[in-house]
Amino acid sequence: MIVVTRDSAHCLQGLDPLLSQCRQVIISDNASTDGTADQAATLWPHAQVLRHDRNLGFGAANNRALERVATPWAFLLNPDCAVTVPQLGELLAVSEQWPEASVIAPQLVGVDGMLEVNYRWPRTAWEAQGPEAQGPLCVGFVCGAAMLMRLERFEGIGFFDERFFLYHEDDDLCLRLFQARRALIVVPSVHAVHRSRGSARGASPWRHEYVRGYHHAQSKLIFAVKHGTVSQAVGERRRLLCLTLLVLPLRILAFSPRMIARMWGRLRGLLDWRVDAGPAGRGQA
Repeated sequence: MIVVTRDSAHCLQGLDPLLSQCRQVIISDNASTDGTADQAATLWPHAQVLRHDRNLGFGAANNRALERVATPWAFLLNPDCAVTVPQLGELLAVSEQWPEASVIAPQLVGVDGMLEVNYRWPRTAWEAQGPEAQGPLCVGFVCGAAMLMRLERFEGIGFFDERFFLYHEDDDLCLRLFQARRALIVVPSVHAVHRSRGSARGASPWRHEYVRGYHHAQSKLIFAVKHGTVSQAVGERRRLLCLTLLVLPLRILAFSPRMIARMWGRLRGLLDWRVDAGPAGRGQA
């Protein structure tokens, strides 16, 4: 069990019903300032708590934890997701049934019970169409918020590309698995409650929104270069700049501080982006 945290103390009690029952737990903490690491160590004495001295980003923090896994599987879970012990058991049963699968993922649902779109085909291949899955289904992408990984199926592929500080690291990993014909399976009967964007809080919520906007823009362009062409990325950057400059004044007029912070972060991320430079440092929280 791996959980990456960043100012996630408010999520720990929600994770306790599952993590207290798991024998091997790794908390990979990205320099939280709200006592997350200390509280996790107290709550789960059996857990390994990795205390990073800076915010490494989502993929890098997961990689540090994956290096320490000594079991055939690793279950990656966001702090804002809730999965029960029986649900994890069901995912493991599907993994046993389909040993060629690299990733098994649940259906994410919001706190209102509405299904989230957390799986699809790779956007680089074709657009997903049709109704939602009715049973276990091979797909081309699953959201990194909750995924069971059979580690032997990652040999020759690797884990997360650390050029993605936040966002699109799961797109990139899933696409590499898909291209290598390593199956990804979604299990729609297992519903994981996802409190989207609820994993980080801290004393500066608008700062978190700024960081999300910044790295979403940066990662989108890093992905475009890696799996497309530089000219496609430059065109996407131009399109996003125009859209952001059109929408930002509307957010200011409507006075939505959360959206203003996120849009301003997106603008800075687009302006700071350089080809092959990786994620810039100024947006890191």
